[in-house]
Amino acid sequence: MIRTRMIFGTLLAAAAAGMLVADRWFAPWFPFLFACLMAIGVLATRELVRLFPAAFRPPHWLAIGGTCLILASNFAGPAGVGLRFGDVFVAAVLVAFLVEMRQYREPGHAIPRLALTTFAFAYLGTLGSFFAQIRWLGDPDRTSLLLALVIFVPKSGDIGAFFTGTFFGRHKMTPTLSPKKTWEGFAGGMLAAMGMAIGLSFVGDAFRHGILEAAAFGLAVGVAGVLGDLAESLIKRDGQSKDAGAGIPGFGGLLDVVDSVLFAAPVAYWWFLYV
Repeated sequence: MIRTRMIFGTLLAAAAAGMLVADRWFAPWFPFLFACLMAIGVLATRELVRLFPAAFRPPHWLAIGGTCLILASNFAGPAGVGLRFGDVFVAAVLVAFLVEMRQYREPGHAIPRLALTTFAFAYLGTLGSFFAQIRWLGDPDRTSLLLALVIFVPKSGDIGAFFTGTFFGRHKMTPTLSPKKTWEGFAGGMLAAMGMAIGLSFVGDAFRHGILEAAAFGLAVGVAGVLGDLAESLIKRDGQSKDAGAGIPGFGGLLDVVDSVLFAAPVAYWWFLYV
């Protein structure tokens, strides 16, 4: 398991780095980022919907279509400002209401299904939109570095937590929600996240206040990544499933890979915007 995880983790990291480097040549459209977000919109939403109770499961076409439209709206117009993803989110929710009104037959299902549809839009569409919004914060070279921080800092935290917890973990962190997580793993993950942020700070102009800010960023985004991982664990536990899918050996599904960065993206965006 560890070897498989390392192999496919390395391949995913290389693919992410390649995407960020290649996209700079296509600014301001960034087709590779667009393709990655569409993959999240289709594949991860499909996995998410399958975790919902069958009785309240929204139509796949509605959940996937709404999520993809929210993500795609970030790329509408020059520099992604043609539409605001929040407006498209509201429009998607209104469409979901119309769909439920059209197919309503008996009480007890419409409201839970509508709530889960809206949740899918918010979880994958709205949180995922922050990756695109970070792209619009500056020139392509700088925003490539910013996105690298968003991706590699929380994933470094994941790796650090995995190995530290595997070899040194003793005290359970969340025994009901995620039994394998330990406080020792959490500490190792935070150190790894901070180390990655500090290391990437030497690549370019990402932080105004130097190494101390990089370390603080690594800690903040590392914690956000842990919470994102726990959030997906909550969804899986409630859906009585161990993994969101089985498409990525060593990890599970695409949702199992992007869970930490989904929470990290808005935190990083606010950091880059206001700090």
